[in-house]
Amino acid sequence: MEDKYYIFKNEREEGPYTLDELLQTGLDVNTMVLSPRANDWQRASDLPELFNYFEAEGYYFPTEDNLAGFGWRLLAYIADSIIISYPAGFLRPENFTDAYNRAVAGNPSMDDLSVLMQFNIISFLVVVMYHTICEFSPLQGSLGKKLFRLVVVDEDGRRLGFFRALARNAGKFISGLALMIGYLWCLWDDRKQTWHDKWSKSYVLIRNR
Repeated sequence: MEDKYYIFKNEREEGPYTLDELLQTGLDVNTMVLSPRANDWQRASDLPELFNYFEAEGYYFPTEDNLAGFGWRLLAYIADSIIISYPAGFLRPENFTDAYNRAVAGNPSMDDLSVLMQFNIISFLVVVMYHTICEFSPLQGSLGKKLFRLVVVDEDGRRLGFFRALARNAGKFISGLALMIGYLWCLWDDRKQTWHDKWSKSYVLIRNR
Protein backbone atom coordinates (compact mmCIF):
# COMPACT_ATOMS: atom_id res chain seq x y z
CA MET A 1 0.00 0.00 0.00
CA GLU A 2 1.39 3.37 -1.04
CA ASP A 3 2.10 6.10 1.46
CA LYS A 4 -0.60 8.75 1.61
CA TYR A 5 -0.03 12.44 2.26
CA TYR A 6 -2.48 15.20 3.07
CA ILE A 7 -2.00 18.94 2.72
CA PHE A 8 -3.81 21.88 4.25
CA LYS A 9 -4.52 24.31 1.44
CA ASN A 10 -7.10 27.04 0.91
CA GLU A 11 -8.23 26.54 4.51
CA ARG A 12 -9.17 22.92 3.96
CA GLU A 13 -7.57 19.50 3.99
CA GLU A 14 -6.76 17.97 0.62
CA GLY A 15 -5.66 14.44 -0.25
CA PRO A 16 -4.75 11.69 0.01
CA TYR A 17 -1.76 11.92 -2.35
CA THR A 18 1.09 9.62 -3.15
CA LEU A 19 4.52 11.25 -2.91
CA ASP A 20 4.62 11.73 -6.69
CA GLU A 21 1.18 13.30 -6.65
CA LEU A 22 2.16 15.50 -3.73
CA LEU A 23 5.04 16.96 -5.74
CA GLN A 24 2.57 18.10 -8.39
CA THR A 25 0.47 20.21 -6.01
CA GLY A 26 2.70 23.30 -6.11
CA LEU A 27 4.15 22.91 -2.64
CA ASP A 28 5.57 25.91 -0.82
CA VAL A 29 8.02 25.63 2.06
CA ASN A 30 5.24 26.72 4.42
CA THR A 31 2.60 24.30 3.11
CA MET A 32 1.38 22.17 6.01
CA VAL A 33 1.66 18.47 5.26
CA LEU A 34 0.50 15.39 7.15
CA SER A 35 3.01 12.66 6.38
CA PRO A 36 2.29 8.93 6.83
CA ARG A 37 5.50 8.86 8.89
CA ALA A 38 4.32 11.49 11.39
CA ASN A 39 1.47 11.93 13.84
CA ASP A 40 1.06 15.67 13.34
CA TRP A 41 1.12 18.31 10.62
CA GLN A 42 4.52 19.67 9.57
CA ARG A 43 5.81 22.34 7.25
CA ALA A 44 6.77 20.88 3.89
CA SER A 45 10.32 22.16 4.40
CA ASP A 46 10.68 19.89 7.46
CA LEU A 47 10.05 16.64 5.57
CA PRO A 48 13.33 14.93 4.52
CA GLU A 49 11.71 13.24 1.53
CA LEU A 50 10.96 16.68 0.06
CA PHE A 51 14.49 18.08 0.37
CA ASN A 52 15.47 17.11 -3.19
CA TYR A 53 12.29 18.69 -4.53
CA PHE A 54 12.97 21.99 -2.80
CA GLU A 55 16.67 21.92 -3.70
CA ALA A 56 15.64 21.72 -7.36
CA GLU A 57 13.54 24.82 -6.67
CA GLY A 58 16.58 26.64 -5.26
CA TYR A 59 16.03 25.95 -1.55
CA TYR A 60 18.79 24.53 0.65
CA PHE A 61 17.66 23.83 4.20
CA PRO A 62 20.12 24.12 7.09
CA THR A 63 20.63 20.73 8.78
CA GLU A 64 23.32 19.35 11.06
CA ASP A 65 24.81 17.47 8.10
CA ASN A 66 25.21 20.28 5.58
CA LEU A 67 26.51 23.22 7.65
CA ALA A 68 29.83 24.45 6.24
CA GLY A 69 32.65 24.50 8.76
CA PHE A 70 35.53 26.94 9.14
CA GLY A 71 37.85 24.98 6.82
CA TRP A 72 35.54 25.05 3.82
CA ARG A 73 34.78 28.72 4.36
CA LEU A 74 38.49 29.53 4.64
CA LEU A 75 39.19 27.79 1.32
CA ALA A 76 36.41 29.81 -0.34
CA TYR A 77 37.82 33.00 1.19
CA ILE A 78 41.29 32.28 -0.21
CA ALA A 79 39.83 31.58 -3.65
CA ASP A 80 37.82 34.83 -3.56
CA SER A 81 40.90 36.78 -2.48
CA ILE A 82 42.76 35.52 -5.54
CA ILE A 83 39.78 36.27 -7.80
CA ILE A 84 39.35 39.81 -6.48
CA SER A 85 43.05 40.68 -6.26
CA TYR A 86 43.47 41.30 -9.99
CA PRO A 87 40.58 43.75 -10.54
CA ALA A 88 41.37 45.40 -7.20
CA GLY A 89 44.80 46.27 -8.59
CA PHE A 90 43.19 48.72 -11.00
CA LEU A 91 41.81 50.69 -8.04
CA ARG A 92 45.23 51.50 -6.64
CA PRO A 93 46.27 55.13 -7.05
CA GLU A 94 49.53 55.82 -8.87
CA ASN A 95 51.37 56.69 -5.67
CA PHE A 96 50.09 53.68 -3.72
CA THR A 97 53.31 51.65 -3.98
CA ASP A 98 55.49 54.51 -2.75
CA ALA A 99 53.09 55.26 0.10
CA TYR A 100 52.97 51.58 1.06
CA ASN A 101 56.76 51.23 1.03
CA ARG A 102 57.20 54.30 3.24
CA ALA A 103 54.58 52.94 5.64
CA VAL A 104 56.40 49.59 5.85
CA ALA A 105 59.67 51.44 6.48
CA GLY A 106 58.03 53.25 9.38
CA ASN A 107 58.14 56.82 8.04
CA PRO A 108 54.85 57.49 6.23
CA SER A 109 53.59 61.02 5.73
CA MET A 110 50.02 62.08 6.43
CA ASP A 111 49.39 62.00 2.68
CA ASP A 112 50.65 58.42 2.58
CA LEU A 113 48.30 57.39 5.37
CA SER A 114 45.43 59.11 3.59
CA VAL A 115 46.20 57.24 0.35
CA LEU A 116 46.35 53.90 2.16
CA MET A 117 43.14 54.55 4.08
CA GLN A 118 41.24 55.60 0.97
CA PHE A 119 42.39 52.49 -0.87
CA ASN A 120 41.39 50.24 2.04
CA ILE A 121 37.92 51.82 2.24
CA ILE A 122 37.35 51.51 -1.51
CA SER A 123 38.61 47.91 -1.49
CA PHE A 124 36.29 47.02 1.40
CA LEU A 125 33.29 48.52 -0.39
CA VAL A 126 34.13 46.64 -3.58
CA VAL A 127 34.45 43.36 -1.67
CA VAL A 128 31.15 43.99 0.15
CA MET A 129 29.31 44.65 -3.12
CA TYR A 130 30.92 41.66 -4.82
CA HIS A 131 29.74 39.27 -2.12
CA THR A 132 26.35 40.99 -1.77
CA ILE A 133 25.56 40.76 -5.48
CA CYS A 134 26.75 37.15 -5.68
CA GLU A 135 24.68 36.07 -2.65
CA PHE A 136 21.62 37.89 -3.95
CA SER A 137 22.05 36.35 -7.41
CA PRO A 138 21.07 32.77 -8.39
CA LEU A 139 24.65 31.78 -7.48
CA GLN A 140 23.68 32.22 -3.81
CA GLY A 141 27.31 32.81 -2.95
CA SER A 142 30.61 34.14 -4.22
CA LEU A 143 32.65 32.49 -6.99
CA GLY A 144 34.93 31.04 -4.33
CA LYS A 145 31.96 29.51 -2.53
CA LYS A 146 30.60 28.13 -5.80
CA LEU A 147 34.00 26.49 -6.45
CA PHE A 148 33.65 24.57 -3.17
CA ARG A 149 29.88 23.92 -3.53
CA LEU A 150 28.88 26.36 -0.79
CA VAL A 151 25.70 28.44 -0.72
CA VAL A 152 24.40 31.19 1.57
CA VAL A 153 20.74 30.93 2.61
CA ASP A 154 18.32 32.35 5.16
CA GLU A 155 16.78 30.32 7.98
CA ASP A 156 14.13 28.95 5.58
CA GLY A 157 16.67 27.78 3.02
CA ARG A 158 15.94 30.61 0.59
CA ARG A 159 18.28 32.90 -1.29
CA LEU A 160 19.09 36.09 0.63
CA GLY A 161 17.35 39.29 -0.34
CA PHE A 162 19.61 42.15 -1.44
CA PHE A 163 19.46 44.13 1.80
CA ARG A 164 19.97 41.06 3.99
CA ALA A 165 22.98 40.09 1.88
CA LEU A 166 24.27 43.67 2.15
CA ALA A 167 23.84 43.68 5.95
CA ARG A 168 25.62 40.32 6.20
CA ASN A 169 28.65 41.44 4.24
CA ALA A 170 28.90 44.92 5.73
CA GLY A 171 28.79 43.21 9.13
CA LYS A 172 32.02 41.39 8.31
CA PHE A 173 33.79 44.60 9.29
CA ILE A 174 32.70 44.07 12.91
CA SER A 175 33.53 40.35 12.79
CA GLY A 176 37.06 41.19 11.67
CA LEU A 177 37.53 44.23 13.87
CA ALA A 178 37.13 42.20 17.05
CA LEU A 179 40.45 40.34 16.55
CA MET A 180 38.71 38.11 13.98
CA ILE A 181 36.65 36.53 16.76
CA GLY A 182 33.49 37.12 14.76
CA TYR A 183 34.84 34.90 11.98
CA LEU A 184 36.27 32.28 14.35
CA TRP A 185 32.94 32.02 16.16
CA CYS A 186 31.80 29.30 13.76
CA LEU A 187 34.48 26.98 15.18
CA TRP A 188 32.49 26.42 18.37
CA ASP A 189 28.99 27.55 17.40
CA ASP A 190 26.38 24.77 17.27
CA ARG A 191 25.08 26.09 13.93
CA LYS A 192 28.56 26.96 12.61
CA GLN A 193 27.56 30.61 12.26
CA THR A 194 29.84 33.63 12.39
CA TRP A 195 28.69 36.87 13.96
CA HIS A 196 27.61 38.29 10.60
CA ASP A 197 25.67 35.08 9.92
CA LYS A 198 23.84 35.41 13.21
CA TRP A 199 22.66 39.00 12.89
CA SER A 200 21.62 38.46 9.26
CA LYS A 201 19.97 35.13 10.20
CA SER A 202 21.84 33.31 7.47
CA TYR A 203 23.72 30.04 7.03
CA VAL A 204 26.54 28.80 4.82
CA LEU A 205 25.82 25.27 3.57
CA ILE A 206 27.53 22.59 1.54
CA ARG A 207 25.31 21.56 -1.37
CA ASN A 208 24.33 17.95 -2.05
CA ARG A 209 25.45 16.59 1.29
